[in-house]
Amino acid sequence: MPNAHPVLHAAALTKRYGKRTALQAVDLDVPARRIIGLVGPNGAGKSTLLQLACGLIEPTDGTLAVLGARAAADARHLARVGFVAQDAPVYAGLTVAEHLTMGARMNPGWDGELARARIAQTGLPVDQKAGRLSGGQRAQLALTLAAAKRPELLILDEPAAALDPLARDTFLRSLIASIAEIGASAILSSHLLADVERVCDYLIVLAGGRIVLAGDVGELRAAHGSSLEHLVLSTLREAAA
Repeated sequence: MPNAHPVLHAAALTKRYGKRTALQAVDLDVPARRIIGLVGPNGAGKSTLLQLACGLIEPTDGTLAVLGARAAADARHLARVGFVAQDAPVYAGLTVAEHLTMGARMNPGWDGELARARIAQTGLPVDQKAGRLSGGQRAQLALTLAAAKRPELLILDEPAAALDPLARDTFLRSLIASIAEIGASAILSSHLLADVERVCDYLIVLAGGRIVLAGDVGELRAAHGSSLEHLVLSTLREAAA
C-alpha cells in the first residue's frame, strides 16, 4: 500500500472552542509506515488533533492534510482511514456477526476474511450482542471493524484506557498484529507511556495545544540518553515551567 505523502501534514493548525484554544499554530510532518505515539497531559489537544485528522471537526485556522488530502475529503478518502475512539463505540443491540455484516455493507474495501479471522483469534462470540461483551471484547470488536476496512491510516484515541492490565496486554498484541497484517500507519493516543514505548516507533508530545517534542523514538532516546518515560516527563516539566 504505497504512500508517498506524510501521514499528517499540519501548517499553522489552530483549533479554538469559543475563547479556549485547543491547538495553537501546530506545524507537523508525520512520516508514513510508522506507529506514532501521541502523548501529553489532559487538555493538551490530543483528542482535538485526532478528531481533526478524522474530519469530525474543522480547523479554525491553518491546514491539515491526511494522507496527502484534506481530512474526510470524500467517501474514498474516508475509506483510507480507520478510527477507534476511546469508548470503543459499537452498537449494543447488534451481535458481533451483525457488526461484520454492517461493516461489509458500509466499506467498499472490506476484508471479510481478515474480520472473521480476527474474531476467531480473539474468541469473540459471534452471536453475542455487543452490549453484553466485556470492555476488552468491545475494544477488540472495534479494532476488528477498523482494521477490516484495510485503511492506510489507523487512528486510535485511548483505546485501552479503561481496560484492566490483562485485557490491555491482549488488545496491544492484537493491535501490533493488525497493523503488521494490513501494512498501515497508525497513530495511538495514550496516557500510558509503557504502552506507547511497547508499541510505537515515532513520538509526538503535546502540551498546552503545542507540540513540544516529535521524532523517531530510537533517535530521541539516543540523543537524550534516557528512557522514553523519563524523556516525556522531563519535556512536559520544561513545557510547564
